[in-house]
Amino acid sequence: MNTNKKFTKYTLGLLLYAFTIPLHLQSVKAKVIEEQAQPTLKGKVTDQNTPLIGATILIQELNKAEMTDENGEFSFNLPTGNYTLIVSYLGYASSTSKIDLKASQSINIKLKQDSSQLNELVIVKNTTKADIRTPEMSVNKLSIEEVKKMPAVLGEVDVLKSILSLPGVTNAGEGASGFNVRGGSAGQNLILLDDANVFSSSHLFGFFSIFNSDAINDLKLYKGGIPARFGGRASSVLEVFQKNGNTNEYHGTGGVGIISSRLMAEGPIQKGKSSFLVAGRASYAHLFLKLTDNNSSAYFYDLNTKLNFELDNKNKITFSGYFGRDVFKFANLFENNFGNTVLNTQWHHLFKDDLSSKLTLTYSDYMYGFDMDLLKFKWDSSIKNYQLKYDFTQDINTNLQLKYGISALYYDFSPGTMKPTRSDSSIIYRKLDSKYAFEGGAYLEAEQSIGQHFSLNYGARFSTFSNIGKQDVNLYQNNQPVRYDSNLGLYKMADVIGKESYSKGKSIQNYNNFEPRLGLAYILNDDQSIKASYNRMAQYIHLMSNTAAPTPLDIWTPSSQYIKPEIVDQVALGYFQNFKEGKYSLETEVFYKKGKNRIDYIDGAQLIGNDAIERVVLVGESRAYGLELLVRKNLGRLTGWMSYTLSKSEQRTPGRTAEEPGINNGEWYRTAYDKTHDFSVTAMYELNPKWSLSASFTLQSGRPTSYPEGRYDYLGQSVPNFGKRNAYSLPSYHHLDVSANYSPKGNARKKWQSEWVFGIYNLYGRANAASISFRENEDHRGQNEAVKMSIFGIVPSVTYNFKF
Repeated sequence: MNTNKKFTKYTLGLLLYAFTIPLHLQSVKAKVIEEQAQPTLKGKVTDQNTPLIGATILIQELNKAEMTDENGEFSFNLPTGNYTLIVSYLGYASSTSKIDLKASQSINIKLKQDSSQLNELVIVKNTTKADIRTPEMSVNKLSIEEVKKMPAVLGEVDVLKSILSLPGVTNAGEGASGFNVRGGSAGQNLILLDDANVFSSSHLFGFFSIFNSDAINDLKLYKGGIPARFGGRASSVLEVFQKNGNTNEYHGTGGVGIISSRLMAEGPIQKGKSSFLVAGRASYAHLFLKLTDNNSSAYFYDLNTKLNFELDNKNKITFSGYFGRDVFKFANLFENNFGNTVLNTQWHHLFKDDLSSKLTLTYSDYMYGFDMDLLKFKWDSSIKNYQLKYDFTQDINTNLQLKYGISALYYDFSPGTMKPTRSDSSIIYRKLDSKYAFEGGAYLEAEQSIGQHFSLNYGARFSTFSNIGKQDVNLYQNNQPVRYDSNLGLYKMADVIGKESYSKGKSIQNYNNFEPRLGLAYILNDDQSIKASYNRMAQYIHLMSNTAAPTPLDIWTPSSQYIKPEIVDQVALGYFQNFKEGKYSLETEVFYKKGKNRIDYIDGAQLIGNDAIERVVLVGESRAYGLELLVRKNLGRLTGWMSYTLSKSEQRTPGRTAEEPGINNGEWYRTAYDKTHDFSVTAMYELNPKWSLSASFTLQSGRPTSYPEGRYDYLGQSVPNFGKRNAYSLPSYHHLDVSANYSPKGNARKKWQSEWVFGIYNLYGRANAASISFRENEDHRGQNEAVKMSIFGIVPSVTYNFKF
């Protein structure tokens, strides 16, 4: 069976499964509401036709609340009667309206931005108070308005940097790509841009994120209690939504800084019916290097696009895309470029008031290229995927909403191609075997309210994965690609004793997993609740990296007969409370995660250019546990939050037999991203209508590292002898960032509005250790010395932002 037929077989099977769900649910629904049909109140919350995601809609008489989805929409099934709707969203004036509900109806609610004028020294805004009534927990949410008020890093607000200030999220430090969630690796995060997979989230090795704040509408990070509609990664889900363009007016925003600049334009294609949005960014600090004798450079550029078409009141189609590239040149020795390409089409359809769907087709490509001019060769690698998703939302009654659907992904892994760039090159053309895989999923989840005190989100996901040909698979003695040399006490790559060929589309290895999900909220009163959650996640593709943070050289590889999918179970328990009518809020959680089939690497593992990655991999287990605390001040001139995480992240790789020691003698040891303490404070202060100030302070335990505990001489060379893995820590990491925003007087009444942003990264010049290496002292032969490498000192920035 070829690849297309196999893909079609899985897809059609899942589609048939998904389409049978509504038929069964209709009979259930009929029994639930057979005595009396309740009208549906649907609505959409916007800011000049841009959906506001996560806005809170409160039915005052029933004390019932919902939050808008990624389209800014909400839905209630209510008894007939008169109701008061209160709609609130951070940075916008609240809206209160009266509804006489006699039959199903739809409403549009437009919120206006809060002018933030000082009134008796207090600014009254919509709050980011704790969500008490829904079962959602272990979620970090920030609106783009809140992100833009945080200190600008290198002259630009950063979406990813903002979530690092919230509990449970860290990264490896300055200049590090990716992020780590509750002790998981960066490769365990599912990053979605308008529902499309993104494989790399950073520019310039972590200095910038790929998300242009002018083009982003909202973001949400699920650390636990992950709903059944998400799958494919073991640790977290980061949802990022691009803005819809304005359907009534033309607008633009942008900024000019010392390091980079950006520009966004939006407006109607057909007024009131369709819109466009185009946003671009580019850095140009490398141009200043050309004024010197430095021939090196590093820069990035990216482009965001989105087209939105309202066909009628039941159908909407959107097209969105992202393209980004990084280029790094070191003198005339080498050049590398890498980046993402994402294309996305979505069709939103309303079958009837209580049933809607979203069909999504996506293409995602991450490529990495390396041109070594000195050795006259070029290296290229990539991962591509093609995805189909069909999601349904159905309101059964006032207290029960169902979501269900299917997904199908096809992966194309190209680990690498090496080819000479000149005729006199000594490099021989070589292409590592491409790998192919299919991943499918079907899910059903329910959100239900039971009485006045219980709220639940429960469901399950069934996932399937198939590693498919065309591929030649290595064979090993005893089916073990890694052997243990008892004489040397080392793990080594096993010899290949043969190959088995699989034709195009033929299944090599199959995996299936059932992934239950559960979230529960017990509402003590309007201001307090206790929540608990459980989720199981299965991850079928793996980011192969033996560094503390991901690099462009890391590769993705599918599960196979030698590398099993990683399975992670997580439980969490939390307490949530709002104080003084939402002026202050408290969120605290404890969590425990346990994983199996955790990938570990033998000593001296070489990952780059390895055509048989299974020969350097051993399988173990992982665990992580901790306490998270978040305290917010939501109202007044001074707003912000304080977060603290106390956690532990460990892994263990025991020997496969009684004679084998495993890694680290089979004992638990700290993962490369374990940070015991993580404390941060973020504050924003409205000084007056012209000036606003912000600051962010971070203090973290140093990340784990391995140091040599001795040395020995070999052929006249001093060779370090390392002890147990990650037994030591780098010095603690801390820095303070500050910024000041200046908006000219009367700015809000002008068509051209502008502001100046002055920022200082690392105000007191902390030289945080990116790494510590050891070398022989040049003045005292035979003695080693430690050398600390730091990346940033004090970095000032100035940016001029504008909108029109």
